[in-house]
Amino acid sequence: MAFGIKRAEMNEWKRKVSQGEIAYLTHYWLDPRFPNMKTVTKVGCSDLNKLAAWCRENGLNPRYIHARAEYPHFDLLGPKQKEILKREKLYDQLERFHL
Repeated sequence: MAFGIKRAEMNEWKRKVSQGEIAYLTHYWLDPRFPNMKTVTKVGCSDLNKLAAWCRENGLNPRYIHARAEYPHFDLLGPKQKEILKREKLYDQLERFHL
């Protein structure tokens, strides 16, 4: 279950993903499979080759791309989430979600 984001933020992320851009969207998240995780960053891109390359460049396995949806994405969790958000200078997401 996702929460803590506005519809306009989600729509902007969807627009960028649809246009083949690498787009980041962090939100609060609860999933019983990951009881210690409270946030997730969805890294999306409709160009699956570009998204797979992004995964490899960041030491992530592209096998875990969620490609079944209209908006393909990779879920970033834990320390890697914080590391990548810092490197991408997405400080607003880091601060807002207390990462």
